[in-house]
Amino acid sequence: MPAGTLYRGREGMWSWVAHRVTGVLIFFFLFVHVLDTALVRVSPEDYDKVVATYKTPIVSLLEYGLVAAILFHALNGLRIIAVDYWTQGPRYQKQMFWTVMGLWIVLMLGAIYPVLGHAARVLFGS
Repeated sequence: MPAGTLYRGREGMWSWVAHRVTGVLIFFFLFVHVLDTALVRVSPEDYDKVVATYKTPIVSLLEYGLVAAILFHALNGLRIIAVDYWTQGPRYQKQMFWTVMGLWIVLMLGAIYPVLGHAARVLFGS
């Protein structure tokens, strides 16, 4: 396979960029999560305050973004594995990209209520 085959075309370029960006965002979340969890041993009262802020609608939107990042990163990672290790992978990479995007959109639509339901109830009532 010639160099650059994996990321040829507009879809390949954007999937490459999105894969790196979502990886960095997930790493940042994990870093913050370790720090806030460690806070419980330093100051349980401050930990309780931090956890209370996680129940706000803005944080619910951030959680939805986290779900979006993790889901895209995982699905695109499976696509990259298929392109790298399946002999027909490079031939079908464009179709696999659009399959990943379609599956990602369907799953993100399914995640709206479980992730954002609490925020909607807080903002608009039960």
